[in-house]
Amino acid sequence: MTEPESPAANPESLPLVKVVGVSAAGKSTLVTGLRVRGYNARSASQEHSEMPEMWRKIRPPAALIYLEIDLASQRERRPDVAWNPEWLVTEEKRLAHARQHADLILNTCGMAAAEVLVLALAWLEAQAIERAMQPLPAIPRTGSAAR
Repeated sequence: MTEPESPAANPESLPLVKVVGVSAAGKSTLVTGLRVRGYNARSASQEHSEMPEMWRKIRPPAALIYLEIDLASQRERRPDVAWNPEWLVTEEKRLAHARQHADLILNTCGMAAAEVLVLALAWLEAQAIERAMQPLPAIPRTGSAAR
């Protein structure tokens, strides 16, 4: 009889934690921090999709974390992008379904990445979401995090 694979050997056996939110809210940064702590976290680029339920159609998550941010904070985090109010409204409309079904909503305005991570980790622990005891492999980053 063979032993079952450990979560570290097969991270996909762990519950999936999806992170959604508007551009520059900190999705990639949070996902990286969660994976370092053993959570099977992935960003869902729902803000770029006209399919409202994309976040749950492609492998439904055990937990959905929604990150929000305002226009001023977007501009501060990504001065290389010409942010405008209309685009923020467009992204928020695309994310409305995910926000409505989110298990945790965090407004990341004025927060350091470490603060967002601490809040998300505390919530995941309180929900008893299973994780590996060692870091999971990194996944490709998006947005400004990819620079």
